Amino acid sequence: MKKLTRRLTLTLALTGALAASAAALAVAADKDLIVFDWSGYEDPSFHPKYVEKNGDSPTFAFFGDEDEAFEKVRSGFKADLGHPCSQSVAKWREAGLLQPLDPSKITGWKDLNPGIMAMKDLATTPDGKAWFMPWDWGNTQLTYNTSKIDAKDVQSLKAFADPKFKGRVSIGDNVDDAYALASLAIGLKDWTKMTDDQFKQASDFLRQVHKNVRSYWTDTTDVVQLLSGGEVDLAWAWNDATVQSVAAGVPIMAKKDIDEGISTWVCGYVLFKDAPGNVDKAYDYLNAVNDPETAKVLVKDWGYGQANAKGMAGVDQAVLKEKGYDDVQKFVDKTLFQSPVPSDLKLKMIAEFEKIKAGY
Repeated sequence: MKKLTRRLTLTLALTGALAASAAALAVAADKDLIVFDWSGYEDPSFHPKYVEKNGDSPTFAFFGDEDEAFEKVRSGFKADLGHPCSQSVAKWREAGLLQPLDPSKITGWKDLNPGIMAMKDLATTPDGKAWFMPWDWGNTQLTYNTSKIDAKDVQSLKAFADPKFKGRVSIGDNVDDAYALASLAIGLKDWTKMTDDQFKQASDFLRQVHKNVRSYWTDTTDVVQLLSGGEVDLAWAWNDATVQSVAAGVPIMAKKDIDEGISTWVCGYVLFKDAPGNVDKAYDYLNAVNDPETAKVLVKDWGYGQANAKGMAGVDQAVLKEKGYDDVQKFVDKTLFQSPVPSDLKLKMIAEFEKIKAGY
């Protein structure tokens, strides 16, 4: 996931000789550090202490999804830090794209959420090496216009396939979120154990959903425009879609108490093996985003949680309640964590989702 995607107006596209890298650089700033990220995370409010220490923000390069990012780096694009999510970290590591992190250089490493750090084969490997610093986490969840849809009609994720919502639905053009939705809809909470029969059930469900889809959104700006403009009334979207829609005055609500549950993803930062920049500045950036004060911005303005437990503890309780983080345990038992899936299953998902979107 999944995943901030608010684009800044200063984003520039690489052209000419750099087109082969297939990456867009935005606001070229500190040339000693390139962060390969989801668009939106270049927001300076996420890394004020980096700017304070180094005089400017890093240079950012953007990707649309993690499979795209994987192919770009594997094809030779050079950056220092990357921002994958839980389901992709093992793939990037096993492909030899990463180098281990040095936890002793990351302030607050021991403050990272124990539950997240305990996720198998994610932050660390059995040999004790650290590869991933969890940073942001959130949900993909049923999101709807309360002035157009009654809550009782969207108590189940099966609403996405209900013919009465034909032409009023949007889900992400994102294979992980799509199959998270489908897995939950068929009653599966651990997609790493998906059988062939369950894969067929999940794919069949997505085919039914496709009949109702008006548009597959590509980023938060996209889905917020669809919801705010009245083009769709029901979406499978990230937390910040609700936050931004409500800020725009639209009656959009995320429903966490859905019968089948919601999907939870964890994203964070990795250090590329062939990082061309200043490694000390890479750790300056990791320390800046992991600063507990950053949680206040991440939760209040974007609706996401910070992996730094100390940071979350410092957020105003009223804000945590408003954003749904006051009692995380109440929905943990009904969530699908987007853990890494076997590579053969991921390839099947990618191929099948392309067929589904094409109407097959």
